[in-house]
This record gives sequence, structure tokens and C-alpha cells, in this order.
Amino acid sequence: MLRQILIVALFTISLYTSQAQSLYVPRNIEQAYKKGTRSPDGRPGKNYWQNHGRYDITVTAMPPNRTVSGSEQISYINNSPDTLRNLVIKLIVNIHKPEAARLRPANADYLTSGVHIDSLVVNGKAMPWRENPYRNTWNAIRLNQPLVSHDSVQLFIKWHYDASLQSGREGMIDSTTYFLAYCYPRISVYDDYNGWDTNEFNDALEFYNDFNDYTLNVRVPKNYLVWATGTLQNPADVLQPKYLQRFTESLIADSIIHVATKEDLAAKQVTTQNAINTWQWKADDITDVAFGLSDHFVWDASSVLVDDAAKRRASVQAAYNDTAADFHYMVGFGRHALDWLSHNWPGIPYPFEKTTVFQGYAGMEYPMMANDETYDDTTFSKFVAEHEIAHTYMPFYMGINEAEYGFMDEGWATTFELLIGRSDMGKEKAENFYKQFRVNQWIHDPAAGEDLPIVTPGTSLNGVGLGNNEYGKPSLGYLAVKDMLGDELFKKCLHEYMAQWHGKHPIPWDFFNIFNTASGKNLNWFWSNWYFSNGYIDLAIKNVSKNNNGYAVVIQNIGGFAAPVDAVVNYADGTTDTLHQTAEIWHKNIKATTINIRTKKKVSTISLQGGIWMDADESNNKWIVK
Repeated sequence: MLRQILIVALFTISLYTSQAQSLYVPRNIEQAYKKGTRSPDGRPGKNYWQNHGRYDITVTAMPPNRTVSGSEQISYINNSPDTLRNLVIKLIVNIHKPEAARLRPANADYLTSGVHIDSLVVNGKAMPWRENPYRNTWNAIRLNQPLVSHDSVQLFIKWHYDASLQSGREGMIDSTTYFLAYCYPRISVYDDYNGWDTNEFNDALEFYNDFNDYTLNVRVPKNYLVWATGTLQNPADVLQPKYLQRFTESLIADSIIHVATKEDLAAKQVTTQNAINTWQWKADDITDVAFGLSDHFVWDASSVLVDDAAKRRASVQAAYNDTAADFHYMVGFGRHALDWLSHNWPGIPYPFEKTTVFQGYAGMEYPMMANDETYDDTTFSKFVAEHEIAHTYMPFYMGINEAEYGFMDEGWATTFELLIGRSDMGKEKAENFYKQFRVNQWIHDPAAGEDLPIVTPGTSLNGVGLGNNEYGKPSLGYLAVKDMLGDELFKKCLHEYMAQWHGKHPIPWDFFNIFNTASGKNLNWFWSNWYFSNGYIDLAIKNVSKNNNGYAVVIQNIGGFAAPVDAVVNYADGTTDTLHQTAEIWHKNIKATTINIRTKKKVSTISLQGGIWMDADESNNKWIVK
């Protein structure tokens, strides 16, 4: 009987441990494991696949005419094991239509009639384009002939739309300056766990794109400069020799070269004097293309060594109105960001050939580009630029589904933003910035929506808590793991994740599992606590007692998050010790833990200080020892 009781007890303990160390896995992800497209160890499965497109796009923009027209040839390859009878087409700029569902209101200058499809040809046959009154930023077309596995379909599309007077992520910056993103119809992602991505863009949730090959031709009037994703294929065709030489020199220069100044542009001799110039760009294996154009934005450029082993340099460029004082420093900010990110965190050489910061109104990232505001405070300008450039790695090097799991890219950009900020302006100032912009709102807003689990798909939220779930909260979680594992092991895990998933579509379970695999530790207790629970940060000193070795400090975890904390001990003799506790202290018991202070000295007070892990209620963080 005793033996049976012991067996049952051991089985119960084993079952409890197993359950405690496992993560909730949605049914569609369980199916991906069964199909072998993903693996429980966090690596792509042996049957992993993703589809691919080749886009040859021509866009014509003739400011001050607001109408943007385009044509594109798409070759779409179905690498999935499925036969596709429909294609889903994304039309992101339909967000400007009055009837589009948005998470924030829009004024009249933002609104347009959206995208107009002028013609559609599929495999050489003209097809009607039928608007769907129940959809705005995507539509489905029925194929006359199903697209079988490992076959391709050819599409030719013509379209036009009016650039919005009010620029957000894209639109008119001024009457002769446009930033044009998402301006082309694209085939949506068809993936191994959700099938077609049919999420509507709502002007808050961001994007999910396949890795495609792009040729982009931008037709503009003479005297207009164009900056875009990719490599400029024909600089000699669009630039006068003097400016071509400056541009060419900038690609290997450490100094900042003024490729085109305000005076140069006023003289109208920078570009080739054809009535219309076509600027051509190419970029392969990338998730999107965007571009800006202007007849008066100045052009600065330089370069920086990003890959020491390969001796590879990346170009850094800025396009801006000469009146924007902070943008005169922008190339320097960009050079520093590429250098630091390549050599420190994440410590992966910048993977693209350039970055361009364009002066606009978005504070928004694109592959090889950023659309950033101008600020009076150059420190803040640098802060914003570094955040947007950090997005290079997530979601553009790693093909994140931002609409559902924005914490997988915004959370990382926020983390890198803090780490480079500590280097730029010192630990105290950087952490004050971080707390002000990334933590303060969440930790001091007791609304239930702010404490929804981070892993909740953004498409399931209506905006409440969305920003905190994408930026500050997940970043604090990443930084807590970094603190717990130490920099060396944390970087090993991060590099393994990026090595396995760059150019692919990782999801949260891939990230969590590969960190477990690479670290050799089961961190599911932490992932479950921080990313799957409704917790927040609120610690309290419950009791302090004297013992033979010193003092025992009982800390209660009111908020439930496994947060690091410093125990600051003030002694009666006027001296102070700071005992740092990583999140590991909560591994065995998330509700309470005991810190032992080994000392022979008399303690006068003990207090808890969270640093960036701000405490929701600090009134119970101090204990006076009597």
C-alpha cells in the first residue's frame, strides 16, 4: 500500500512539474508541429516552407499632381503543399477610404477614395476586379485555374490612387515631397499555421509580408530626387556627373558628404534634364519596398563598416528639408546606430546595404528606410532614429507577423533602443527615457486592459493595452531574461534564434522554444509568467527577521510578474549594500520569496528598488528594522 501511495505521489509530482513547465500552445500551432513545419525545439521543421514573389513595379508620381499610378508584374511561387484556388491581395492605402475601420479618427485631409484597380491579368487572361463592400485593405480573387503546389502564377496589375494630403505612414509631406509606402497591390502571406493572412490593416496594427524580390522603377519629373529601398541601379542615368561623383564617394566615405545641397537643388542641375527620369532600384529577399521623392529635400550621405570579417560597409543617407536643424546630424546618428547594432546588440552585422532616414511625420520603419519627424531636441531625434533603425532586425531580417505578435518586433526595437541609449547618454539618463516612454503608462494605469497577456494577438485587441503589450512590457521581459542568463548566454540564445529564423516567419513559440534549447534551460516558467499571464509588477516587503546569519527578508509578489529587484540595505554604521536579485528568485514560488542577508552588522532599513522594472506601488517597498 505504501509503495502504491509513493508511486501515485511521484506520478502526481511529475505531472504537476510537467504541466508547470509547459506553455499553452494554440491548436493551429500544435497542427504545425504535427505537420513538421515547425519544431517544439524552436527550429524550423523539416517540412517548413514559405511562398515567394518576384515583383517588377513601375510607379509614376508627378507632383504637385496627387495621383500616383502604377503597374506591376508579379510572379508568385506556391511552395506550400496546398493547392490554392484564391489569391488574397493586400491594398494597404485603402486605409484612407472614409469607410475603412481605424483605431483612431481621421480628418478630411487624411481621407481619399483609396486604390482603384484599372486592370488585372492572370496568366495572360484579363479578369474583372470586383470590389467587396465588406473588405477594405484586402480582397480575394478566384483563380480560373488552381495554383498547385510548386507551381507559379503570373499577375499583371495596373492601379492608381491619390496620395493623402495629410501624411501618416505615407502620403504628402508637402506639395512637392511625397513618401510612398505600401503603394502597390501585394499578394498576402499564405503560411503554415494560419493559411491566408486576411487581417484588415486598421492604421495601428502593422504588417506581415513574405520575403520577395523587387525591381522598383520610379518615374518622376526632372529635378526630383528619389530615395528608396534597395540598390540604385542607374545612378549615372538620373544624376549629373558632379552629383554622381559625390554619391559614389559617399558609399565608401567615413565623412559626411553633402550629395545635394539646398543651393544645388535651387539651381536645378542635380538630375539629368529629361522631362521624366526613371530611377530604378533592386532588392532581393526582402519584405517590402518604400520610397520618398522631393524637388527640394537636401541629400547627405556617408558609410560605415558593419561587417569586420567581410570588410563590408553600409551606406547611410538622409533626405530632409534644410530647415530641419536636427536632420543635419542624421547621417551621423545613422552611422553610429549601424555601427553599434552590428557590433554590440544584437551583434549581427547590419544585413542590408544601406539605410535612409527621410524627414516625414511617421516615426516609422521600412526595409532600409525610416520616415521620421523633426524635433527641436536632437537627443530625442537620435532616440527615434535608433529605434526605427533597430527595426532592421525585427521585422525585416526576421519576418515577424506584426499584426498578431507586435511584441516580437516592437519589443526588441525597444530593448535595443535602451541598450544603445545606455551607451549614448549613460545608464541613468537612458533608463529615465525608457521608463518615461515605455513603462510609466502601463505600470501606473490599473485598467484591466493594460494587464492582458502579452501573447494575446493584436488582432484580438481593440487598442486598449495594445501599445504596452507591444513595447514596454515585452521589452522588460527580454531584459529580465538577459539579466537572469547573463550577457554571454543571452546573446548565444538570441543569435541562435536569429540564425534559425532570419528570412523566415517565426512566431512566439519558436522564440520561446529556441531560447530554451540554446540555453539548455527550461525557461517556460518565466515565459508563462511574463508573456501568458495577466500580471504586472508590484513587490512588497512582507517581513524582516533576525537570524544567526543576519536577516531574512520575505518579499511578497502582489502583481505576479517575475521581476528582478535590488534589495538596498542600509546599516546602522552608515554603510549601504545593494543585493541584486534576478527573476530566478521567483522560479519556485511566484507568490513570495525570501532573501537572506548575511551580515554581522546591524541593519537599519531595507528597501526594494526595481530600476526599469518599475513598481506599481512603492509604499510597501521599505522596512524599518527595529
